[in-house]
Amino acid sequence: MKLIFIGPPGSGKGTQAKRLAATHGVPHISTGDLLREAIADGTELGRKAAPVLASGALVSDEIMVGIIKDRLNKSDARKGFILDGYPRTLVQAEKLDGLVGNGSRPLRVVQLLVPDDVIVKRIALRRSCPQCGSIYHLETAPPKSDLVCDRDGTELVARPDDSEQVIRKRLDAFHKQTLPVATFYKSKSVLRQVDGVGPVDEVFERIEKSLS
Repeated sequence: MKLIFIGPPGSGKGTQAKRLAATHGVPHISTGDLLREAIADGTELGRKAAPVLASGALVSDEIMVGIIKDRLNKSDARKGFILDGYPRTLVQAEKLDGLVGNGSRPLRVVQLLVPDDVIVKRIALRRSCPQCGSIYHLETAPPKSDLVCDRDGTELVARPDDSEQVIRKRLDAFHKQTLPVATFYKSKSVLRQVDGVGPVDEVFERIEKSLS
């Protein structure tokens, strides 16, 4: 399976991609996670990306293409992968096609459809564990104990880029730069659009059905 998830920030791409990756035995590759790791490690890429992420803008194509190329060259991605948050621009989509689009198994693309107002509410109430990366939602998927991770007891935090102002800016960037990517894949007849609103299990069933 070589699958791309397209959807606005907070549409549930990460949650669904992890579940699908576990089901099909391929790595879940999140560009957001890759970038945050680079920032935490203080790499050159991380230093360049940190102010861009904090402002809600998109990291440059040049930086993103480089980290994705390196990640897809790792052995665990040879049998397939699920890309979460990439490609975000037409340039990235075209470069990705050159890297992996010409094999015996074609790329498949799922676009999760979620209205902006739903996204804002979802993200503003999102909390994550800085230790293990688990994600919670204070309304729909709260931790068992108030603001503490169920897995390791670490205090949950709101990411700096999860404020409403930054969310709105990220959504604007998504509509301008990433929706043309969906059109690009639609022209190749590999795009499947899935309603991303509703319980996680129901959305997962819709995704599996769209891929069958």
